[in-house]
Amino acid sequence: MDTADPLTLEAFQRHIRDRYYATDHARGSAATFLWFMEEVGELATALGNVTKTPTSQPTAQADESVRANLEEEFADVMAWLMTLANINDVDMPAAIRRKYLETGGPSGHK
Repeated sequence: MDTADPLTLEAFQRHIRDRYYATDHARGSAATFLWFMEEVGELATALGNVTKTPTSQPTAQADESVRANLEEEFADVMAWLMTLANINDVDMPAAIRRKYLETGGPSGHK
């Protein structure tokens, strides 16, 4: 995947499949779900670090570090979600189109 090209959901899911499918499939859905949940927990921690009110004025470097960690955790959650989709034969772009675009989506996140 050329990192200069615009990233699509299709391309990302394919990249995750091409790079990790054999290992992920061998691990199975249950164990992979545990890895996914670990990443969700790390994202929760990163979000908490962003929303905390510091007792002292943070430095620009600290802000950049918190932001970089937040972005990494969002990316990790997305990668593990794609992994789960791949090993369960779910085409994420198609599923998203059906659920949120073709029908207008639910009135809330349910």
